Amino acid sequence: MTAGDSFFPSPTVSAFHVGPLTIHFYALCILAGIAVAIWLGSRRWIARGGLPGQVLDICVWAVPAGIIGGRIYHVITDPELYFLPGRNPWNALAIWDGGLGIWGAIALGCVGAWIGCRRAGVSFVAFLDSVAPGVLFAQALGRWGNWFNNELYGDPTTLPWKLQIHQMDGAGNAVTDPSGAAVVLGYFQPTFLYESLWCVVVALLILFLDRRFKLGAGSVFALYVAGYTAGRFAFELMRSDYANLILGLRVNTWVAALIFLGGAAGFLLTFRRKRSVAIPGAAPDGGDAPPAVDAGTAPATREHPDAR
Repeated sequence: MTAGDSFFPSPTVSAFHVGPLTIHFYALCILAGIAVAIWLGSRRWIARGGLPGQVLDICVWAVPAGIIGGRIYHVITDPELYFLPGRNPWNALAIWDGGLGIWGAIALGCVGAWIGCRRAGVSFVAFLDSVAPGVLFAQALGRWGNWFNNELYGDPTTLPWKLQIHQMDGAGNAVTDPSGAAVVLGYFQPTFLYESLWCVVVALLILFLDRRFKLGAGSVFALYVAGYTAGRFAFELMRSDYANLILGLRVNTWVAALIFLGGAAGFLLTFRRKRSVAIPGAAPDGGDAPPAVDAGTAPATREHPDAR
């Protein structure tokens, strides 16, 4: 590296202390993403005829289930990180150190959301369509937690936006050399940044398409699945960090490809459906202004009366 070389720096700390508590930036990024997803999901939910506060009530079930599912997927697909001789199995519970698989998070998060929707008596499909763009923004924010952890990078590169990666210790600080300078492992493709930007682009595209074409019941969520996995497939091919392989490809590469096919098929099947809504009689127009809803409205149905 010369003085004129440009690069994208990584932090030399991934946590800070408040009294006896250790606050990890990875966790803060996840929490910020959850907050954005709930805020945007609530706006879209109310526009579909839902009541204020319902998204938060449902997310009380969905978010913990999603975090558990994400961690379970990570541990199952990388068990050697925790259960081989010399490893500490209890670290499988340390979600603040990174390691949440989006596939498990979405799968078990949907189970939690289904439970929440059943308890509230509202449409599960309408909920998924409402929160899908916000989940993408949440994923975009969550990827910056990987930046703080100096992880999820690609092959070495000399591009002007190459990512500087430090050697990090177990306490979340960069290892230093005798002069006190942080030890740099090298300069790599910032795949975490690519994925973060991709999530933002796909979310904005979905918001535009949903407003322009009034996407059918379930098609917003299906488009989220297809759009995200299309990019994730490409980013997995670029990554150089450790991962288990199947036939020479990373496990998540195969998973992304298979889920993309499912998402694309789901979108084709649902695109022309009438939009589902949460409350009987609410017009599924997709506008930002919420319809007038009486708190004493009759119990919600799973679909708008005219939905096919």
